[in-house]
Amino acid sequence: MFITDTTIDAVQTAKKSFVNTFVTNEAVKTPLIKFIDAQADYTKKAAKVSMDTFTSLTSEAVKQIQEASKFDYTKAYTDLAEKFSFKK
Repeated sequence: MFITDTTIDAVQTAKKSFVNTFVTNEAVKTPLIKFIDAQADYTKKAAKVSMDTFTSLTSEAVKQIQEASKFDYTKAYTDLAEKFSFKK
């Protein structure tokens, strides 16, 4: 998560530098800087929720795989074969 925040901050700092360099009107510059800050806040929150979701889904998938690996397929096949055998 640290790398994601650092990347977001780097991009937003570049945007602020651009605005500070090329926008000379303070009435325009101030709202643009506020907008860039809002973008950074939103993007960090969205990245965190995405990472939390991915982590939860991965954790549940691992649990399901572990449960599936506990299943005794040999015994299940044997039981099934006995039930459907055509013994006389």
